[in-house]
Order: sequence, then structure tokens, then C-alpha cells
Amino acid sequence: MDENIPQTENQSVESPTPRPGRNKDKLVLTFLFFLLFLFIVGNPFHKKIVPEEGKGIVAAIQNPFRQIEVEAKAVYVYDVNTGTVLFSKNAEAQLPIASLTKLMTALVAAEEAPDYTAVQITPASLIEEGDSGLVLGERWRLRDLIRFMLLVSSNDGASAVASVIGARDVDGTETTEDDTTMERLYFIQKMNTKSKELKLDQTYFLNETGLDRGESSPGSVGSAKDMAILFSYILKNEPALIELTKNDTAEMVSLDDKKHLVKNTNPVVNDIPGLLASKTGFTDLAGGNLVIAFDAGFAKPVVIAILGSSEKGRFTDAQKLVWTSLQYFHTLP
Repeated sequence: MDENIPQTENQSVESPTPRPGRNKDKLVLTFLFFLLFLFIVGNPFHKKIVPEEGKGIVAAIQNPFRQIEVEAKAVYVYDVNTGTVLFSKNAEAQLPIASLTKLMTALVAAEEAPDYTAVQITPASLIEEGDSGLVLGERWRLRDLIRFMLLVSSNDGASAVASVIGARDVDGTETTEDDTTMERLYFIQKMNTKSKELKLDQTYFLNETGLDRGESSPGSVGSAKDMAILFSYILKNEPALIELTKNDTAEMVSLDDKKHLVKNTNPVVNDIPGLLASKTGFTDLAGGNLVIAFDAGFAKPVVIAILGSSEKGRFTDAQKLVWTSLQYFHTLP
């Protein structure tokens, strides 16, 4: 009878003796829950072992740049938005940069003078190596001449730009001094000042074109990293200077209404997906140089700088690096 009487708070009750069957049931349930846990999250104590012959394949999938081979002496692949270096090879080696020099020529000119500044093609301008179609006495709007210069890599155009901008006083007025050499030297000094400002540690300019000064003396030197930083800066701050360089051809008109049908010195602009801009460079000392910017998707600009390849190899290198970059982004979670 007592076992059916409700217990009060003050009444003590002896604990029942554990039944062996219940303990066994609890152990079974615990074991089942453990198996369920392993099924859902995997065995945390198990280390996945990849066979030696498969490790290279796994690494290549995780980082497709591991197996890329390029002809260039130096390469730098740079995610502009995040500042991430996707790939580099001898990135800080100081090498001749040839006509990549004209990127700094363009930037300094654009920052030093208004777009509407008139630039006249003088005899001194036409002395430089190469013929890009500029005519003696022809006048150009500064911004148009800069774009022309970059698209066809015009040495005459670079010389004309440097002479006009270098002839300006600090207060922005034109000088009357007819000393082209001094004007160009003053402009080149500004180029080197800007280089220091951008922390282009391996870059130094001796002329505004990038032409070799002799058999063993380059016109300008720099690194693949420096060229990528410079191109990224222009892409962010002066994109209009280089936007025309994504086109195969363009028609440009001088202030004298002279039309110029010009062709890009980069023959693979139509083969690079999402191309934003490009600049070529080639001399005997430099070999084949190239810097490009392309959109890897969802407004993700990537800059690739290539130094010391061959005349044709720079374009093959660029295409390899572009497609490998796209593959890299595709493998990201």
C-alpha cells in the first residue's frame, strides 16, 4: 500500500536499484548517435591520405599556376581590387621596359597639362625611330595625341608630348626657349619623380620613348611588379588614357582635320576575353614586353605584366596567363 502513497517534499525516497537492461539500452542508443554523427560530419580523427602520384594533380587543381610555363624572364599577375598577387616570376628583377615607358609619358602629360593643350609636331619630334604617320606641322589635342601614342606606340608622339609639357613653367605658362633637349630632360625628370611617388622601386627613365640608347644602354628600366602597379594606377585614376588600346584599330583626327586610321601594336586584343587595355614594348635589349588588364568577371580587373619574352612569345605568354587566371578564379569557393 505504501508504494502508492504520494511523496511530499520532506519525505525521503530511496533510489531504485538500476536495472541491467536499461544500462544496455542506453549504451546502444549512445553508440547509434555516435554512428549518426560520423555519418553527418565525417570522421574528425581520420586523416585523408592522397597517393603520392595524385598529389601533383590535386595541387594543380587548387592552384593552376603551379604548372604554367612562360617564355618571359619576369611576370607579375595582380588582382587590382584585392591587391592579391596571383602569380609572379622574377617580379622585382630590373629589366629594360622598352615602350612600356610611354605609360609614364602618358600619365605625367595628362597630370601636367589640360586635355585641350595643343601639341604641334616639330622636326625634332620626327627624328625618333619609327614612322607612325604623324606629319610635320600637324597639331593635336593633347589627350588625343596621348591615346594615339599608346595605341600605335608612337615614338614621334612621345617626343612631341614630352617637348611641349617640358616647356611649361611651374605656373603653367609656355616658355619661349627653343631648346628641345632641355624641355625633354625636364619632362623626364617629372617622370622619375612620379615613379618615386608610386614607389616603383626598380624603375628609372632616361628617355620618354623607351628606345635603347645604345647597344648596351636601355632607354628605361623597371620590373614586372612596377609595370603592373603603374598600369593599375592608370586603370584606376586615368582610365580614358588607355581605354582605346583594347581595340584592334581606331580612326583618329588631328586639330587640322587630318584623319589617321591606326592599328594596335597588340595583334591579340580580340583573343583576350574581357580585355580592358594593353601596351606593348619591344627593343633589342628588352625583348618582348607586354602589359594588359582584363576583367576576370563581375568587375574583377586583373593586370598582367610580362618582361623579357620574345616578340611573339609575349602574346603567347599573355594568353596562357589570362586563361590560367580565369581557371584560378573558377576554382575558388
